[in-house]
Amino acid sequence: MEKKVNKNILRFLQIGVLILLLACIRFFEQDLFYDPLIIFFKSDYLLGIIPPMDMAKLMFNLTLRYTLNSAISLAIIYFSFRDLNILKFSAILYAVLYVLATSVFIFLVLNIEREHYLALFYVRRFLIHPLFLLILLPAFYYYRLKNYKRSKD
Repeated sequence: MEKKVNKNILRFLQIGVLILLLACIRFFEQDLFYDPLIIFFKSDYLLGIIPPMDMAKLMFNLTLRYTLNSAISLAIIYFSFRDLNILKFSAILYAVLYVLATSVFIFLVLNIEREHYLALFYVRRFLIHPLFLLILLPAFYYYRLKNYKRSKD
């Protein structure tokens, strides 16, 4: 019984440290990553003009940030469920989301008009924040709960 309690405490500590890492990425975003859109979207962006950007540098930094957030999110998913099948499935979903969101992001930046600012804001948000984790954790928990109830019957 004591070993199980110690394992659970260790698991919660690991997840806590990973959540702190996600918070640090968010807190230090302006120091760590090139993203002129941060300031643009903090202002009254619907009336403004999109700032000039170095697209190669922006895409590199978006990819780096997405990769860091994804790796930490995948670690949280692994420590939460200890299931390699869930981890593999999540990694595939993260890869597919990256390709789709990046394609839409590039299209919006290259063909930007004022009416697309909000779409650009939300696509960028999916790329730079670990929002997918907030969707996957409850989904996998529900999946596990449903399978557990099914196996008891």
